[in-house]
Amino acid sequence: MKRLLFIISVCTALAATAQTLEVCQQAAERNYPLIAQHDLIARTTDLTVANIQKGWLPQVTATAQATYQNAVTTWPDEMKGLMQQMGVEMKGLARDQYRVGLDVQQTVFDGGAISAQRQVARQQGAVQQAQLDVDLYHVRQRVNEMYFGLLLLDDQMRLNSDLQEQLAASEKKLTSMVKHGTAAECDLNNVTAERLNVVQQMTTLESQRRVLAAMLGTFCGIEVNEVTKPVAIEAVEGNHRPELRLIDSQLRLTDAQDRALDAALLPRLGVFAQGFYGYPGYNMFKDMMGRNWSWNGMIGARLTWNIGALYTRHNDKVKNRLQREMAENRREVFLFNNRLEQMQQNETIARYRQLMAQDDQIITLRQQVRKAAESKLSHGIIDVNDLLRDINSENAARVQHSIHEIEMLRALYDLKYTTNN
Repeated sequence: MKRLLFIISVCTALAATAQTLEVCQQAAERNYPLIAQHDLIARTTDLTVANIQKGWLPQVTATAQATYQNAVTTWPDEMKGLMQQMGVEMKGLARDQYRVGLDVQQTVFDGGAISAQRQVARQQGAVQQAQLDVDLYHVRQRVNEMYFGLLLLDDQMRLNSDLQEQLAASEKKLTSMVKHGTAAECDLNNVTAERLNVVQQMTTLESQRRVLAAMLGTFCGIEVNEVTKPVAIEAVEGNHRPELRLIDSQLRLTDAQDRALDAALLPRLGVFAQGFYGYPGYNMFKDMMGRNWSWNGMIGARLTWNIGALYTRHNDKVKNRLQREMAENRREVFLFNNRLEQMQQNETIARYRQLMAQDDQIITLRQQVRKAAESKLSHGIIDVNDLLRDINSENAARVQHSIHEIEMLRALYDLKYTTNN
């Protein structure tokens, strides 16, 4: 009773930690260090957009300057002489001049340039996110390799255990036959040696499984003791690979860049205010008569149109068009190679299904031969070597069936990975 309770508790613990392929894939993507870049890209994009949006804030410039000129505005000599006769001294402007001031400019209309720049920044962030999704998608393939490797080892260990039971049963039967003098002890030793050889194989399989399970667990960031054999899935039409979404993002980026080029052609309207404290001021006649510092200010509106954007507009438009054509070409190349890969995988699936059907027939025949050999051994018609050969042949057929089944499942999920359906 205690043994039964122990077995039940062990099975329950293993079942609690059994992981499906989908769970391992999702865990691996969350655990992979590259996933942290999703948040970093989003935050960087938000900061870039926020900085661009600040283009609508008033632009304030503080200035302080001191200059010395070789010539300044002066009174005509006749005017200076006349004023001196009237008792008024005309000093004129000093050659050293000073000012400390502020210049404030506020954009009123920018032709949509700031909005276009925001869209470009957001699309650049979207392209980076799409590229990151492509890189993370490749993690699934690595998980598939380790996961199906574990499944194959599990099946081999199960078949190894079944083979041990068969050999143990034959060993028990031969032990009885040796006691009754109907079999030689060397025959018993031969079967015992074969069983121990199979036990050694189990030790190797268990070691390989521990290493692979630890690698998969570390890669996924979760404990993986047992894996569940996935169901055979049917192929679904369509293709939803992240590489295609990346190309779509790149095309949207070129569209945003085109709109930014159009916005660069429009004029800008803004208002400004300037003020400074210094010498000379705006009242030049007063400053020519006295060299005192004064407060000065100016407000106004300014309409600007930078026609320099026309110089490079044609080339920039052509560059964007070429980038779109390159993106579309990358799509065609990807889909072409992807279709070839699907063709190869579909053929691989069909081949393994045919092999599995043949394996079932071979296993049935090998099982019949092995049972007949056991009966013949009981009657002394064949020796132990013939029985061992038939047992190993049946086990080899079962191993081949297991390999073909796991490889077919892997090909099915490789096809799912190829199309992301």
